[in-house]
Amino acid sequence: MTVSTGASRTPARLVVAITGATGAVYGVRLLERLRAMGGVETHLMVSSAGWLTLRHELGMERSDVQALADQYHSVREIGANIASGSFATAGMIVAPCSMKTLASVAHGLSDNLIARAADVTLKERRRLVLMVRETPFNLAHLRNM
Repeated sequence: MTVSTGASRTPARLVVAITGATGAVYGVRLLERLRAMGGVETHLMVSSAGWLTLRHELGMERSDVQALADQYHSVREIGANIASGSFATAGMIVAPCSMKTLASVAHGLSDNLIARAADVTLKERRRLVLMVRETPFNLAHLRNM
């Protein structure tokens, strides 16, 4: 996967976030597949609930998950390069996406780097994928979508 930047083509950058919804395996498998594909620079963030879910569901430690990405960013690192629209990316995927993160994105609450990066992705008209897992949905969930 490459992105055209004027006259040159550079490897694509993809922002990946793992939040506290069940299904942490989807975020891990995504990172594994992107690494195997090659040509994609991955930037990873994991929420505090995401770390708990990774450990509970997959028995994975922080270092194991961080090693799957090219760059790891703490969710408290609001000044990270991925928080700026001038940092070109192919888009962002939140897999899995908790209802808290969905609500933050829907209402523009950039209270951590995951929400800020999603906000920037939308602002720059890049692709944003939120892999929501929690069902059944209530009315608030549906409105946030």
